[in-house]
Amino acid sequence: MMNTFFTFLILIICSFFTTGILLFDQSPARTAEMIGVKIMEKELVGKFLADGNGMSLYSFAKDGKNTSNCIEGCAVNWPPFYVNRSAVGDGLEPGDFSTMTRSDGRQQTTYKNMPLYYFKNDKYPNDTFGQGLGDVWFLVTP
Repeated sequence: MMNTFFTFLILIICSFFTTGILLFDQSPARTAEMIGVKIMEKELVGKFLADGNGMSLYSFAKDGKNTSNCIEGCAVNWPPFYVNRSAVGDGLEPGDFSTMTRSDGRQQTTYKNMPLYYFKNDKYPNDTFGQGLGDVWFLVTP
């Protein structure tokens, strides 16, 4: 009986420490997920903005301040970027980011009042296939 009690007590103590270790190990990952926008850098491209997962963010030269002119089919190829008031990475000012409502009713994040987009052909973090397309799509530089 006493042996069973001590075994049970040891299991509980081990579970407590294991849980604490697992939560401690996951906290950096949680911090990374909280970053909505960060600065990335790539040879031949330089520094540019990316979402918290490292996916490149673009601007459209035909947009106006807080106005997206990329609608309908354009928005299929260039999906609007939106992050709900998340932290920004080192070197970025939270006040440079805002949210606008598009003509289709969706929310879109802006940087210095310009709408931000993904490019559908960027499949992996640090892809920059949309840079310079049509001389109207450009990576957003900090």
